[in-house]
Amino acid sequence: MGETVYKEEFTPQDYRDFGQRLQRQLEQLREFLQQPQFQLHQPSFGAELEIYLVDDNYNPAAVNEELLRRSGHPQLTPELNRYNLEFNLSPVPAAGAPFAAMGRELHGFLEQLQGHARAIGCNIISIGILPTLQQAHLTQSYMTDRPRYHALNRGLCGIRGQGVDIKINGPDALALHGEGLTVEGANTSFQVHLRVPAQDFALNYNAAQLSTPLVLALAANSPLIAGHRLWQESRIALFKQSIDFRDRKHPDWRQPARVSFGQGWVRSGAWELFAENVALYQPLIPILFEATPEQPLQLPELCLHHGTVWPWNRAVYDHEAGGHLRIEFRALPAGPTIVDMLANAALCIGWAVGLAERVEDTMARLPFKFAEYNFYRAAQYGLDARLIWPARLGGGLEERPVTELIEEFLPEAEAGLAGLGVDASDSAPCWQIIRARLDSRRTGASWQLQRFAHYRAANPVEVACSLMLADYVAQMMQGEPVASWC
Repeated sequence: MGETVYKEEFTPQDYRDFGQRLQRQLEQLREFLQQPQFQLHQPSFGAELEIYLVDDNYNPAAVNEELLRRSGHPQLTPELNRYNLEFNLSPVPAAGAPFAAMGRELHGFLEQLQGHARAIGCNIISIGILPTLQQAHLTQSYMTDRPRYHALNRGLCGIRGQGVDIKINGPDALALHGEGLTVEGANTSFQVHLRVPAQDFALNYNAAQLSTPLVLALAANSPLIAGHRLWQESRIALFKQSIDFRDRKHPDWRQPARVSFGQGWVRSGAWELFAENVALYQPLIPILFEATPEQPLQLPELCLHHGTVWPWNRAVYDHEAGGHLRIEFRALPAGPTIVDMLANAALCIGWAVGLAERVEDTMARLPFKFAEYNFYRAAQYGLDARLIWPARLGGGLEERPVTELIEEFLPEAEAGLAGLGVDASDSAPCWQIIRARLDSRRTGASWQLQRFAHYRAANPVEVACSLMLADYVAQMMQGEPVASWC
């Protein structure tokens, strides 16, 4: 959604012209992906960190535009809601010490931004969902006043009406109502990017799909919404429902959700995912761009449309640097600390590469619907999840603890990073953090729930949330991995 949006209302002809361009650009993409530069093995990493802005009582602070002005950082952008911002990290080559480089950039940026935040009486928090978020914060008045958000909001709300009802089961079942897209904007993540050659995309992407439930169980950091104890990673349920505008009255079938785990294993390459999105989802923002002959690899309408579909792992086409493909890992929550997020990134990238050689055999034995099942069970139960996996002896499937699977396949992730040229000295701290989290069974989600229960015993829900968040921010600022938090 970073493209410049210059209008909010569209005519039927706009939609027809946009659809024609999508079809032409799909054919262009098929041709581009055959060119030599898309076959080159030049792995690199990138990431985007979404953050919350809160006041001194740890309630959402609608000050993102003011912080943007104060910071003036070219890599800092507004997010959909006025209490969120996004920082786009610089891409780094995989070879050498990429995680150290990403860590330095994040430390420098967050320290600077926190200084600006304190100057106007607020704080920044890296967390999947802010526990003090209330229905009052999900109204249109909290949406960032930017043309692209108004256009997207109109595109979705024009189909489903002005609001969305959210229902999430858990120890404290939640029901709330949000206006427009503000519910979607309440989810903050640490989105990781892996550049891959076109010929390896299908294997790497399917390996990412297979292993994402394992990463998600270890990375969970969103167990509370409005003081309600829900899923270990409640973002997964909240985000999907926030964009679900489908017609529930259709007598025979329903279009797939715009937020999903996917429609099946990828058979040949990235192109089919772009074609699938064009076939399944109507355009929301049919903006027609001026042709740019000096940049022939641009596919602006196709990329814009692709950006209005939100799979948890997404194919990304980029015309920069001669053109390349990336896998965007979208399921990871923000926080708790920089080192925790980097360890999560190492794990998802390591498995996407390290499991690629064996993934076809696993795909043949594990129908995609069970991979999808595993994703939602990991989000719901975290490290207590039991996943469906091909049986170790004989045929068939069996249910296994997610912790057992993580331990079994962790060497594959280590080998995957080593195969990309990541120095052992750079990845070793990530593996230490992962193993400590696994041994202690302490994730951001489990820590939040434990501290919330401690304060809830003697306080109202709102006070318990604020006290827990005060402790969270103090530990987050110290920067030690969550497995060592007391």
